Amino acid sequence: MDFSFQLYSARNFTPWADVLSMIASLGYTQVEGFGGVYEDASGFRDMLDQNGLSMPTGHFFPLGSFEEAFDTSMAAAKVLGMKKVFCPAPEDMFREGAPAAEWMAFARRLEDAGKRVRDAGLAFGWHNHHWEFMPSQDGALPMDIILEHAPSIEWEMDVAWVVRGGGDPMEWIKAHANRITAAHVKDIAPQGECEDEDGWADVGHGTMDWPALMTALRGVGCDIFVAEHDNPSDAARFAKRSIQNFKTY
Repeated sequence: MDFSFQLYSARNFTPWADVLSMIASLGYTQVEGFGGVYEDASGFRDMLDQNGLSMPTGHFFPLGSFEEAFDTSMAAAKVLGMKKVFCPAPEDMFREGAPAAEWMAFARRLEDAGKRVRDAGLAFGWHNHHWEFMPSQDGALPMDIILEHAPSIEWEMDVAWVVRGGGDPMEWIKAHANRITAAHVKDIAPQGECEDEDGWADVGHGTMDWPALMTALRGVGCDIFVAEHDNPSDAARFAKRSIQNFKTY
């Protein structure tokens, strides 16, 4: 099974030609895109091809990327060879306790965006952070609201962010087995460690039970796994350690 690499993890270690060469040399065959690499989609596609890499998935932010900027986003996604695209965060609800009504309205926008993307020939889904697992003003969890009011979209589960939001990823995997089509594989450092990296760790060097989580995710049909570290001090170290450990899961 191929292990993808979220390019956001290496945004501070460009030029991209060097990053892609490094990733490919470690045995990765896929990457996941983000907004920092779409400006010259054709040029970036050439670099991917030169390194034997593909980009089956990508993040587009904000949700307006699938509304007023829809044509531009779809053009970039298709040039880069994407099959699935994900919106990774809300524009203005980065606070705990945002009203449930705001999340419902946002979910309806996601549902509408998903239809447009599918009509264009790609799959569409949501990528979570921790906000979605913090109760809204009426106590409802935003992730439940999104899944209920955007019933046709997929879910790329960022498992470590579920944990950081106070959720139990195993319970969410069981409850929404038919929605999870991709997952971010990242790790959380033990308390007090890796503070210069915002408390994240290389995959297999933190507190997440990735062998059990991989078994559960594969068990529900998830087949896209993406290595990510939000703030590594050394992208090459993160990439190398993570793929080495992933191969053992």
